[in-house]
Amino acid sequence: MFVQEEKIFAGKVLRLHICAPDGAEWLEEATEDTSVEQLKERCLQQCTHGNLEDPKSVTHHKLIHAASERVLSDAKTMLEENIHDHDVLLLVKKRAPSPLPKMADVSAEEKKKQDQKAPDRDAIVRATASLPACNMDRAVVQTSMRDFQTELRKILLSLIEVAQKLLALSPGAVELFAKANAMLDEDEDERVDETALRQLTEMGFPESRALKALRLSHMSVPQAMEWLIEHADDPAIDTPLPGQASPGVAGAEAPAEAPAEAAAGSSEDDEEARDELTEIFKKIRRKRGFRADARAVISLMEMGFDEKEVMDALRVNNNQQSAACEWLLGDRKPSPEELDKGIDPDSPLFQAILDNPVVQLGLTNPKTLLAFEDMLENPLNSTQWMNDPETGPVMLQISRIFQTMNRT
Repeated sequence: MFVQEEKIFAGKVLRLHICAPDGAEWLEEATEDTSVEQLKERCLQQCTHGNLEDPKSVTHHKLIHAASERVLSDAKTMLEENIHDHDVLLLVKKRAPSPLPKMADVSAEEKKKQDQKAPDRDAIVRATASLPACNMDRAVVQTSMRDFQTELRKILLSLIEVAQKLLALSPGAVELFAKANAMLDEDEDERVDETALRQLTEMGFPESRALKALRLSHMSVPQAMEWLIEHADDPAIDTPLPGQASPGVAGAEAPAEAPAEAAAGSSEDDEEARDELTEIFKKIRRKRGFRADARAVISLMEMGFDEKEVMDALRVNNNQQSAACEWLLGDRKPSPEELDKGIDPDSPLFQAILDNPVVQLGLTNPKTLLAFEDMLENPLNSTQWMNDPETGPVMLQISRIFQTMNRT
């Protein structure tokens, strides 16, 4: 008897339960070496009664192992897919891929995106061409939304004048401000954190360099150490900071004049006492002069600007380096001269501030005047005075009145 060669070497015959999409079920025999694709063709022939209507029908279907919910690979055999006798396989038609959008659909989608975009300037002009013109003064709108820090300087300048007049009426005003003048003789820039200085010198840094680094880093030891390491090979590392010597010279002149002024205050002539008090105010303002951030000065001077320009820029922009750089590169408005102009004394804002009882009481306190003078030239010290129990309530009321008037 003749036996085909593939029958002799055929593997184990498996009886598999096939379930079709239309609910039909039947048994299909396959050997272990039968590929999944071959089994799928036979199953499709069973569904179509022996004929495949579409040659691509095989690729449009898949066999799934029901127990494990695995999709069987067409290139693998029953043995490789670990199919056992009496396993159940599902013949399922593959989901057709989404068709590519037509050109008309793409155009419609792009049109929809264009419709959702914000209009440009020309579109706004066309859409509003028929609307009546509204004569609105843009300068008034911008002024109404003033920045508190910008306006605070003008407010402080005007309040200082009022406080000077009020305090001049006090019998002990000359003595009080003579003492305040003496207290300001010691320049704050010369005060160094001895502990921080000792830490840096113990690390091996020279004292002069450590002092310079601490002043540049506002007495922060980690930042000072970082600066010293970065500038170790800088030939200008031992150069004094810009303007460092000038405060000490100004401070040295004051003690000799203060006793003479205090003695003049004891004069019986009230007019002379008021003149003496005015001189003390001037000296206090000179000692509370603007102190630029040394690190910002060096950075801006390295860009090619001279020291005077840099000092003006930092003074106008409250020691903010980035804003000062923009000022130097721009139209340089406002000018340093404009900083000495106070607020209009007849303005509703200034009148509201003067009518406040807390502000009225604070203007009679010499410490409030000193706080105003300090904040005027050193805006970064505002936080210190805001937290002070004597001057804090006054500054809080000024801020609240400004915000209220700004909103209305």
